[in-house]
Amino acid sequence: MSTAHSSSLYSRSLHFLSNLDRIGMTMLRIGAIVVLGWIGVLKVAPYECRGIVPFMANSPFFRWMLSDPANYAANKMPEGAVDPAKEAWHVANGTYPAAYFVGITIVLIAVLLAAHWFSPTVGAVGGVLLFGMSLVTLSFLITTPEVWVPDLGDQHHGFPYLAVPGRLVIKDAIMLGASIVLASESAKKALAKMEARRAA
Repeated sequence: MSTAHSSSLYSRSLHFLSNLDRIGMTMLRIGAIVVLGWIGVLKVAPYECRGIVPFMANSPFFRWMLSDPANYAANKMPEGAVDPAKEAWHVANGTYPAAYFVGITIVLIAVLLAAHWFSPTVGAVGGVLLFGMSLVTLSFLITTPEVWVPDLGDQHHGFPYLAVPGRLVIKDAIMLGASIVLASESAKKALAKMEARRAA
């Protein structure tokens, strides 16, 4: 393959990739909507409600929503487990209403992001709220002990060794960046509409 041909192929590849931004933006928005909607709706499932208690109980943003956050560790339940005594604690703790609130908030953000195609201003609000939600979620890396591998004998524990909850939380760093991109896209579209109305 000649150098000129290689250069031409390289250039065509770059041009092709550079024209994928619109498709990528649409996929990013749809992906965020699906992920948020799915996760938010799952907050009606008892196992999901109980699963977020460690995050809420240790967070200054959510701790106030629970009646007995100090005793959450003794009442953790594995996904799919049945334990009437611990279930009673979760009911008394207010676990379910708190989780429903979180779920409704997440679904609302998904709806606002989807509104971009009808009202970009509303879509921009959704992007800003997603940014705030992502920051709060990432704060769990500081407030929640369960995000780090516990010291059970292995030398690999604590920071920077992420446990399963930590690996779930750190992914919101991607959502943080996505929120800025989505908010910016909606804001640009809203401004374009405003300028078009002024010119009319």
